[in-house]
Amino acid sequence: MAVGTFFPGRGTLVEEKYLEGKAAGQAEGKAEGKAEGKAEGKAEGQAQALLQLLRGRGIPVTQDVTERITACRDLATLERWFGQAITATTAHEVFADGPEDAPAPDAPEGNLGQ
Repeated sequence: MAVGTFFPGRGTLVEEKYLEGKAAGQAEGKAEGKAEGKAEGKAEGQAQALLQLLRGRGIPVTQDVTERITACRDLATLERWFGQAITATTAHEVFADGPEDAPAPDAPEGNLGQ
C-alpha cells in the first residue's frame, strides 16, 4: 500500500484526487454563485421596473412601498405585483393577494354600506 502525501508536485494518487475534488468544488461554487447573481439581478430589475410603473401611473410611492418592493427577492411575486400594478389605482391593490384584499369597486369609501 502506497503512502500518500499532500506535498505539491509529487503526483500521488491521493494528491491527484484531492486536487480534482477541489477543482470540482470550486467550479460548482462558481456556477452556483453566478446563478444566484443572475436571479438577484433579475429581481432588482423587476423591482425597479415596478417602482417606475407605479410612479408613471401617478400612484403614490411611499418609503414603505419602496422598501417592500426592493426587499422582495422572489421574482414570481414581483412579476405578480407588476401585473397588478398595470390596473391598480393604489399601492394596496398592487400587494393584494386576491379579490378579497382589494376594495369593492362600487363600495363607498368610509361608509361601509351603512
